[in-house]
Amino acid sequence: MNLKLLLCSLVLASLSACATLPSTGPTGSQIEQSVVEAGETGLNIAIVPVNSVAAIPPVVAPAEWQLPDLEAPPSDLIGAGDVLLITVFEAGVSLFSGDAPSPVAGAGGFDPSVKAHTLPPRRVDDTGHIDVPYVGRVAVAGRTILEVQGQIRRALRNLSQDPQVLINRQEVIGNSIIVGGEVTRPGRLVLQTNRESLADIIALSGGYRGEPRALVLQVERGENVARLRLGDVMTGPYRSLRAYPGDRLTILPEPLMFSVLGATGRVQQMPFPRERMTVVEAIAMAGGPRDDAGDPEAVFLFRYAGPSGTEPTVYHFNMMQAPTYFLAQQFALRDGDVLYFGNAAANQPRKLIQTISQLFAPIVTVTTLTDNLSSGSGN
Repeated sequence: MNLKLLLCSLVLASLSACATLPSTGPTGSQIEQSVVEAGETGLNIAIVPVNSVAAIPPVVAPAEWQLPDLEAPPSDLIGAGDVLLITVFEAGVSLFSGDAPSPVAGAGGFDPSVKAHTLPPRRVDDTGHIDVPYVGRVAVAGRTILEVQGQIRRALRNLSQDPQVLINRQEVIGNSIIVGGEVTRPGRLVLQTNRESLADIIALSGGYRGEPRALVLQVERGENVARLRLGDVMTGPYRSLRAYPGDRLTILPEPLMFSVLGATGRVQQMPFPRERMTVVEAIAMAGGPRDDAGDPEAVFLFRYAGPSGTEPTVYHFNMMQAPTYFLAQQFALRDGDVLYFGNAAANQPRKLIQTISQLFAPIVTVTTLTDNLSSGSGN
């Protein structure tokens, strides 16, 4: 009799605790109610039932290219930091060596009296100048090699007999770019033609490390910065964008991610398996709502929507309706989306039964043992 009284007391205690049983999250109706309550406090959240094609938002276009589209300069344009190797050819008495001229060879042959003198390497300073003996400071930045050769030749003409000047760039800084991040060979890369695309630069750097869908290309051009998905640069709409001297390219790991919450088999952030995926694929990756806890009529997608991406929006998918599966195949997932599986309203009674079973199991075992002992003693 005391045992029965104890069992009844446990049942009553369990029933009184029903409202406090743990839950995987709110039900669908609770989410909709909370959206209404949020609106009363000034937080406007739109809830959109995905039950027609009109409810599907447009696919997000690739990030807009925001850098100025500049015309490529000549590839032999001299810039600050370049190291120039200057050779002066002179006929007659040399300004640089002091050697006397040699007899002139026969007609049509090479004149052995011509002397070639290579000056020590000259680095273009930050103001764009170099120093040349007998000429002084020469402004060279922003000029081509041919223009500077003519400039030095004219300055030496009154000092030497028919001087000729040849300039080679020993180091190229001005007509180069910096490549860093997730590339095989980071460092400085000289633009040979000034017609190289951003994809060409990545290839010339040995290629990228990782998957394009998980990488972002950051381009710094002067004071401006642009960020593009690497897939859009390598094979997408921006594959023909050209690099510009002075650019700084950095490939950064930034995978596309979505979050899974609620009554599902997993609660975590998940990466996109490819750059473009749909909601139905995300539901499949997450494992769908749990049979013992989730409600297939209450699948929600939380997102900041709108033209500026600042409007909180909740999309409701009723997966008990066949058309929803087709609509979910057209609904493009976005980076940062939150996929939520609502808790089933019938889940609370089920949890109560499970709790009572766990509570009663040891008592039933003790009762059985007691009955067996009593029967044994009676015999």
